[in-house]
Amino acid sequence: MNDSSFMTRLGSTLKGCAKIALLAKHTTLRPVHDSRPLLVMGNGPSLRKVLDTRPSFLKEAALMAVNFAANAPEFTWLKPEYYVIADGFFFSDVHGHENLEHLYNVFSEIDWSMTLIVPVRYRKRLPSAVTDNCNIRIATFNDVGVEGFGAFERLVYSARMAMPRPRNVLITALTAAIWMGYTEIYVTGADHSWMKTIAVDGDNHVISVQPHFYKDSSTEQKRVDTEYAGYHLHDIIMSFYIAFRSYHRIEEWAVKKGVNIYNTTPESFIDAFRRRPLPGCQE
Repeated sequence: MNDSSFMTRLGSTLKGCAKIALLAKHTTLRPVHDSRPLLVMGNGPSLRKVLDTRPSFLKEAALMAVNFAANAPEFTWLKPEYYVIADGFFFSDVHGHENLEHLYNVFSEIDWSMTLIVPVRYRKRLPSAVTDNCNIRIATFNDVGVEGFGAFERLVYSARMAMPRPRNVLITALTAAIWMGYTEIYVTGADHSWMKTIAVDGDNHVISVQPHFYKDSSTEQKRVDTEYAGYHLHDIIMSFYIAFRSYHRIEEWAVKKGVNIYNTTPESFIDAFRRRPLPGCQE
């Protein structure tokens, strides 16, 4: 490690300590005793094929869904044991947000046991549609993103005080999976191929198409377009950089803990995890 790298890591470690001291709180996400593999389902378009072929693995593994997956009709037959939402948008007023209102309506009707995993700082913002459903257990975690020396990262990640910088929900989901004690984790629907679709229009507005396995409503597409309107190209590329770097942080930590993470997504841009076909998936 050269002097520049050492000083960068030192600065990041000190900053991380300060963030933990200020932001980390008591959480309720705990290890589970489950010997099955866990399938973390990203919402990328490649998940469509997995769902359509309905491999036996979907019935054999524990399932974790994220974000707006519950709005897809397949949700009710998948019946995932775990669901992760982390972006502050999910804990805002549902008024005027068609997709968000639909999501919580679906949650209110869940009739199987499901653990909803949310940042501890947003726990009190969950609507009654969630908290009143006795089939939903709420588990909280610290979404304090830190970096630093490798030993420091592994220590605070394992202590559940912090996590790799959570630039997207898949980073959060994988971290939660490790916290819960799963040692065999498969990832699907993690295309992350945004760099193929990013563009800049004639008015210098950045356009980033992020397709999902389901069709986004016009309201949701408008919300995403509005959100991106305030960002410049370098901001978005930096966001990509942080996300892909966080995956490598997760992999380094997972290896030290004896956790195997396999990326089963065809042509995924994530280069941190070993590639392996989804067991039982028909090619």
